[in-house]
Amino acid sequence: MSTTLIILIGLALVFDFLNGVHDSSNIVATMISSRAIRPRVALAMTAAAEFAGPFIFGVAVANTIGDEIVISESINMEVLIAALIGAIGWNLLTWWLGIPSSSSHALIGGILGAVLIGAGFPAIKVAGVLKVVLALFLSPVLGFVTGLILANIIYFLSWKATPQINGFFKKMQIITSLGLALSHGTNDAQKTMGVITLALVIGGVIPTFNVPQWVIVISASAIALGTSVGGWRLIRTLGTKFYKIRPVHGFASQAASAAVILSASLIGGPVSTTQVVSSAIMGVGSAERLSKVRWGVAGDILFAWLFTIPATMGLSAFIYWLIQTIYPSIIALF
Repeated sequence: MSTTLIILIGLALVFDFLNGVHDSSNIVATMISSRAIRPRVALAMTAAAEFAGPFIFGVAVANTIGDEIVISESINMEVLIAALIGAIGWNLLTWWLGIPSSSSHALIGGILGAVLIGAGFPAIKVAGVLKVVLALFLSPVLGFVTGLILANIIYFLSWKATPQINGFFKKMQIITSLGLALSHGTNDAQKTMGVITLALVIGGVIPTFNVPQWVIVISASAIALGTSVGGWRLIRTLGTKFYKIRPVHGFASQAASAAVILSASLIGGPVSTTQVVSSAIMGVGSAERLSKVRWGVAGDILFAWLFTIPATMGLSAFIYWLIQTIYPSIIALF
């Protein structure tokens, strides 16, 4: 492998790790806030499920990211490096500020911005981009609706139940959180797999786009490690700022999120776990009463979501220009 390819793989794994840190809150926030399980136990359990996800449910999302968005023959390694640096930079900024923005949006924006400046519009596969955009923007709507419907069903079935039912929902959150972690590992780890495999094709290491087993292993390991570290700033945002989370809210929002994310993963649709989980939490809260949800916080997060793709497009485009300007000089020194 060339030095450039090794750097690219390293950056992809850093992005994957930060994705795990960034999105761990999505999996465990409601479970921790409703006191269903201790934080460290929840994160460790979630990390194990994240690692297992891609091995159980396949790599359809990796194929979408790596083979259906750009024409591999038209781009170079520097384009992907710029895209990854832009996405990593944005993730670090939003993590520090405690804003649950989307790693998926950051990566897609980074790829599009770098490709447009590095290879031009003809290098982009429009049908694949539309598929990705559709998945990214429809999934939170489905998360809200699914959470709303599921919560109403639960309230209808348990309206005569005693307060002891909270114990049942606490225990059930262990199952739903595992399902959510499996779906997240299946969807998000594959985005890194897609980028690495695309780089292997560009670098001539493999002849056609086919995700190698070792790429699955290192990508699943990186996101699992990031999840085990945990994103405590974002756990607070998702777990307490929307409304006071009770066990029934945690169970319903996790079940709804897992259903939407896993369904998208099986058909190759990359989605934002942050968006789906946040929307499901709001849907579940709305089922009880609309005034229960603190919509101002949701509006702040929505603004961050809408701003992510154009921001990372501009950032990665600038980084690509910077790489083209200074990278040849650095390589010449060695």
